[in-house]
Amino acid sequence: MFSVRDMGVDLGTANTLVYVKGKGIVVREPSVVAMRTDNGAIEAVGLDAKKMIGRTPGNIVAVRPMKDGVIADFQTTATMLRHFIRQAMKAKSNLSGRPRVMISVPSGITAVERRAVEDAALEAGAKDAQVIEEPMAAAIGAGLPVGEPTGSMVVDIGGGTTEVAIISLGGIVTARSIRVAGDEMDEAIIQYIKKVYNLMIGERTAEELKIQIGAAEELEEARSLDIRGRDLLTGLPRTFMVTSKEISEALSDTVGSIVEAVKVTLEKSPPELAADIMDRGIVLTGGGALLRNLDKRLSRETGMPVLVAEDPLDCVAVGTGKALDNYDIYRKRTIALRKAQGRS
Repeated sequence: MFSVRDMGVDLGTANTLVYVKGKGIVVREPSVVAMRTDNGAIEAVGLDAKKMIGRTPGNIVAVRPMKDGVIADFQTTATMLRHFIRQAMKAKSNLSGRPRVMISVPSGITAVERRAVEDAALEAGAKDAQVIEEPMAAAIGAGLPVGEPTGSMVVDIGGGTTEVAIISLGGIVTARSIRVAGDEMDEAIIQYIKKVYNLMIGERTAEELKIQIGAAEELEEARSLDIRGRDLLTGLPRTFMVTSKEISEALSDTVGSIVEAVKVTLEKSPPELAADIMDRGIVLTGGGALLRNLDKRLSRETGMPVLVAEDPLDCVAVGTGKALDNYDIYRKRTIALRKAQGRS
């Protein structure tokens, strides 16, 4: 039976969102933890920690415990999750007790990585934890008819992974998970600026360039942005203007990898479902869906209509929260999966 204490968590590489039934998304924070290197004490979590990236003294380091959609640092992830779960509990104020938690994970993760996510949630104080594949959660959150005998295609571009899936009758028919997404775009921009301008910029500046003037292909109306970085020749700070054309050039290979993943998934699709997708279109979710002209480029290269979901940043969190209604079904699937793998 579903409980109002239960939570859906979009545990992302870049951001973590917590959804509570009846309340909606009550926590929306960067997946960043700042800790002291001398004694391991936590200095800050979430937005406060993200502000410290690149600006910490020698005895404090700001880290992202999730990498490519999976746990890179178990203990730090558990600490971060505990912080966000408690934050969500406070948002509900009049409720107490340990919640059941549904967490989204990339479709391509291993059984070991899947178990690590569940264990981190239990370590963080959850009574029980189950996982749901990100593309399924994204499709549910985007309002696609996942339970019907018709094909729906979703492309969820997060911080660490891009999830491409075709869904029908409540299951994933074919899927592809690639570790190319928002973080890879930021790194591509950093390397481009370094190569072209001999200027070193940080992750936050690269992300700002992507958000402010980034595009999957050249914009009709060119944009520009002044950025600051460190000159690699003089070692001194320098300000330089970058154009949207340059950023689209920097992102060309990364976007190309996402387009290729979509094409490969479509090629593996049964003909009947491909016809459904041609009618309904491909739905983009996640932060990467906001990249200008990505829908146009995908549509041009696949010949399919492409739509950006309403509130693409929230789709996975909302879908994970809605999946709590079927929590027992997911639990039975997990038990069956573990038995098949020879685990209790």
